Amino acid sequence: MTREIHHFINGQTYKGNSGRWGDIFDPNSGEVQARVQLATEAELAKAVEAAEAAQPAWAAVNPQRRARVMFKFKQLLEDNMDELARLLASEHGKVVADARGDVQRGLEVIEFACGIPHVLKGEFTEGAGPGIDVYSMRQPLGVVAGITPFNFPAMIPMWMFGVAIACGNAFILKPSEKDPSVPMRLAELMQEAGLPDGVLNVVHGDKVAVDAILTHPDIKAVSFVGSSDIAHHVYSTGTANGKRVQAMGGAKNHGIIMPDADLDQVVQDLVGSAYGSAGERCMALPVAVPVGDDTADRLLQKLIPEIEKLKPGTSTDPDAAYGPVVSAAHRTKVENYIQMGVDEGAELLIDGRGFELQGHENGFFIGPSLFDHVTPTMKTYQEEIFGPVLQIVRSKDLEEAAQLASDHQYGNGVAIFTRNGLAAREFASKVNVGMVGINVPIPVPVAYHTFGGWKRSAFGDTNQHGPEGVKFFTKVKTVTQRWPSGEVSDQAFIIPTMQ
Repeated sequence: MTREIHHFINGQTYKGNSGRWGDIFDPNSGEVQARVQLATEAELAKAVEAAEAAQPAWAAVNPQRRARVMFKFKQLLEDNMDELARLLASEHGKVVADARGDVQRGLEVIEFACGIPHVLKGEFTEGAGPGIDVYSMRQPLGVVAGITPFNFPAMIPMWMFGVAIACGNAFILKPSEKDPSVPMRLAELMQEAGLPDGVLNVVHGDKVAVDAILTHPDIKAVSFVGSSDIAHHVYSTGTANGKRVQAMGGAKNHGIIMPDADLDQVVQDLVGSAYGSAGERCMALPVAVPVGDDTADRLLQKLIPEIEKLKPGTSTDPDAAYGPVVSAAHRTKVENYIQMGVDEGAELLIDGRGFELQGHENGFFIGPSLFDHVTPTMKTYQEEIFGPVLQIVRSKDLEEAAQLASDHQYGNGVAIFTRNGLAAREFASKVNVGMVGINVPIPVPVAYHTFGGWKRSAFGDTNQHGPEGVKFFTKVKTVTQRWPSGEVSDQAFIIPTMQ
């Protein structure tokens, strides 16, 4: 019998009545390994009801005790790391080492959330006026929600619910229906850590569930990560319904390679960042921009042999460079982009189409592909491929290279490889992109900083996790107080006043 995954509401498995199901594949074999229930508005409403009932008492728990739940959850994540990584790899397709990294980066946000008593401290001004003090406090919003993508089924949910719950909110998670088992397991571990029933709920679904979240009047904020078109829909629909929304979209990150760069190191960085996790990362580096034809030629001379060594394999193969992509449909999409690049006139140096792994011929595998002489007018350059494809766009100087990244519709991340500190400093200051790496190919900030892109890579004005995450999931209340002595004052306290 096929394994079934239901919702997690009010601290327990909840079997809905939608009658709608989605298949969960094993990307290594192409076979259906489970099915997940897809929610209607009724299941979402049930989760909101549970969250609303639980949130006031949770908000009343002092921050130190909320942090203790996070400390316990952190320990449980470490204790169950191997199980979580294997489960994640079995549904997503990324190799186990990458899956462990997925869990680890989420765990680091939980570590940040353990410090919530400190970061929730407000401000205080003594003597702002005669006998008057002013102070502020951060308070939870109430019931909030997160909608997360398939490519990081552990990290991104923890980016969201870790901070939100530590701040005193109740949370509803709508994970990707492609790989929902790890989010369910995370909810179970939160319960084991001591989180009260109803504070974290998991509702599975498709657009029906998403739109139910965006229009439900009792959900105060929505955090989203996914493609830019859907991010725009989430942002516009959510804000139109009076919600606070942060919606992170797609990316096309550039790596600028200066003539003085250490090309041996650059090649290793490009191979890992372009092809790792089969390129299914919004912070992958799918565009390399060598400055000058000589730099490009020297780069390719070193790069091509390294790419040719890459061997896709199963998720459990410790020697595999990367695993399969998440679905047959996504494999077809990536292969269509490769053909589009050929049709547009780019030079296909390495073609990963048609790759088959012996014994896993029905798996969703794609070999690594490499294009040279890609130009900014090509659709394959303008759009996000989200697969194991690296494109070389040649530039004549740093100014032209930086302009490519600045002018692109996406502005998630960018990297520069150089030994010139002044050039790197100027580049980081002026480039029109939200996250910059200097000799760092994937510039994802550590958990106590914040993650967020610019342009069509992000909708909303607040980044994820770190201090910005606390800001997003709380509202500020400012108190102005005085304590009269009991004697009648000659002057009333009137605003505005020149007294």
